[in-house]
Amino acid sequence: MKQPEPPLLFSSWQIREMEISNRIMISPMCIYQAEIDGKASEQHFAHYAQYALGGAGLIMMEATAVEAQGRISAGDLGLWSDEQIAPMQPIISYAHQQGSKIGIQLAHAGAKSSSSPPWEGGSFLDKTDADKGREPWQSVGPVDKPCAPGWPHPRVLSSSDIADLVNKWGNAAARADAAGIDVLEIHGAHGYLISEFLSPLTNTRTDEYGGDKGRVRLACEIVEAIRANWPEHKPLFFRMSVVDGINVGWSINDSLKLAKQLIDLGVDLIDCSSGGLGTKREHAIPRVPGFQVFLAEALKTQGNIPVAAVGLITEPEQAELILQAGQADLIAIGRAALNDPYWPRHVAQHFDLDKNFEKWPPQYGWWLDRRAKGSLRAENS
Repeated sequence: MKQPEPPLLFSSWQIREMEISNRIMISPMCIYQAEIDGKASEQHFAHYAQYALGGAGLIMMEATAVEAQGRISAGDLGLWSDEQIAPMQPIISYAHQQGSKIGIQLAHAGAKSSSSPPWEGGSFLDKTDADKGREPWQSVGPVDKPCAPGWPHPRVLSSSDIADLVNKWGNAAARADAAGIDVLEIHGAHGYLISEFLSPLTNTRTDEYGGDKGRVRLACEIVEAIRANWPEHKPLFFRMSVVDGINVGWSINDSLKLAKQLIDLGVDLIDCSSGGLGTKREHAIPRVPGFQVFLAEALKTQGNIPVAAVGLITEPEQAELILQAGQADLIAIGRAALNDPYWPRHVAQHFDLDKNFEKWPPQYGWWLDRRAKGSLRAENS
């Protein structure tokens, strides 16, 4: 009798010289708990250690600013200084000890910077925040357009400003390598700086960084700067809002064209998300299970581009079917992992790949196996 094929979800995957043990990636999720100078905190260690214990093949650390001005909030991680390297290293080392690869998402918030954490409203910082010790700072963007009604106007980036900023992305990549990071992801989605340049909804410039050809220039220059400072053997991902919304702004065809350019420049995978520019409700993609998978599938099938799928992927069979159907190469989970950091291990047991808890850390697995066998004996007595 032919043995059933093991789930693709638990097959290894190699990209450049990085091999991950399964196809599960923890999606980058900001927790806004950095020290005031952008350094990783004890909360970050606890946060990411749980995903390493939980068995994820790849853990992607949250949006990490390439300059202080580029933070979403005062609690954002940063890699604009050499002093921010050492606090990250215990997190990276622990992930490696548990068999996980670990990446970091380099980011700049653009016009959406200088805000409070979402559980405090997520609005821009003002004098009230300054009185509490959280001084607001000047945001920047491609044009003089606030990211939302009532928000401050960003300072328009000049060509020389952009050149300086691109250099900062490259320097942050070098620091990530020095810290021991396995893979980088460029945050080009969700209405932050790069996607503000990409989208015709927000970029109305008339210089070399505007228009149908110029809008992609910043993204391409950042990739080139990072690849010049990031080892050839290490992968580079790019998170993209594949569409701004349904039939509005940046489109799937735009993403296909850009993705092919980025692959030629040294990007290895597109992490496929959407939105972020405040599109109206009638243009929003309905938030049903797997609501963004069709975007990953479009880039993979039409462009032969390696992709990660993300967005309300919560169930074992759902994740496996996405891979079996050839819609994605990696499955990125976010809030499902917040709810259950051991999601990868529980899914492995769901597929009968670890009946005796042998794939768990031994100091956990021994106890869990003993409990399971004790319960079984009780049921059969």
